[in-house]
Amino acid sequence: MRQIRFLEALREALREEMRRDSRVIVLGEDVRHSLRGVTKGLVDEFGRDRVVDTPISEAGFTGLATGAAMAGLRPVVEYQINSLVFVAFDQLVDQAQKLRYMMGGQGTIPVTYLLPASGSRPATAGQHSDHPYPLLMHMGMKSVMPSTPHDAKGLFKAAIREDDPVFVFAPAALAAMKGPVPEDDYIVPLGRAEVRREGRDLTVIAVGPLVPEALAAAEILEREGVSVEVVDPRSLLPLDAGTLVASARKTGRVVVFDDSNRTCGFGAELAALMADEAWDALRAPIRRVTRADVPVPFSPVLEREVLPSRDVLVAACQTLMVGSAT
Repeated sequence: MRQIRFLEALREALREEMRRDSRVIVLGEDVRHSLRGVTKGLVDEFGRDRVVDTPISEAGFTGLATGAAMAGLRPVVEYQINSLVFVAFDQLVDQAQKLRYMMGGQGTIPVTYLLPASGSRPATAGQHSDHPYPLLMHMGMKSVMPSTPHDAKGLFKAAIREDDPVFVFAPAALAAMKGPVPEDDYIVPLGRAEVRREGRDLTVIAVGPLVPEALAAAEILEREGVSVEVVDPRSLLPLDAGTLVASARKTGRVVVFDDSNRTCGFGAELAALMADEAWDALRAPIRRVTRADVPVPFSPVLEREVLPSRDVLVAACQTLMVGSAT
């Protein structure tokens, strides 16, 4: 099977969906020029009416997308930087997310929101390193975070075909990752997790850009005689709770590896799920490896102390194994 980069997989998904459905349009800052690369070349094929450059007003073009969706289009909105989502929160939470409920199900809001540089990048500091998915999930926003080029394409296509608003968080750390991607049309349905590695002793639930780090940590632990199962939620909301709980019950030990803040983060919700649904099968306390509850520093040295890492994950797994019966 051919190998393409994560970013190319996103671009291919968008191009294919625009060819498949003439109602799909793209809105955002510099999408014709394509600062992030996902929309590169689309204006040449689809024209300026379907690839629309907007003013620097996230609230404005987010609201525009909602109106366009209500009028029968299927907009894809690109945000250049994660934290700019906060500027559009009223339009996202009080309008796009709630309108179908407010209308008693009589209409749909098929908008896809793409963050092509989600999460932290080296030395981008606090205002450019946020991962706002827990906030949006709290409001009921469907959200996905792929960790491979295959899933980047499949989840993005599935999101565009949804009749509800969906956020696609594409981790900046994975943009250059290469992996196998079929040339045939396919989707990865929302609500299905993936077991990336089978194991017996311990489950690591790893989210988005931390999945490759979890797999690398599992290799290290394997050499120490610890068999680690790595589960990738992929779809954050709706969440495939069944697959996650089944893995926890199988191994009896769980470490959650998540790149959102520790307090009220997605990792906290996963830990609560384990406590609710797998408590009687657990042989050790649930552990979390997450971001610290502070803004991400500009200094690379300090940044490493704030963000979750492979080394911290390995140490957490070792502690869990030593402190529990086998």
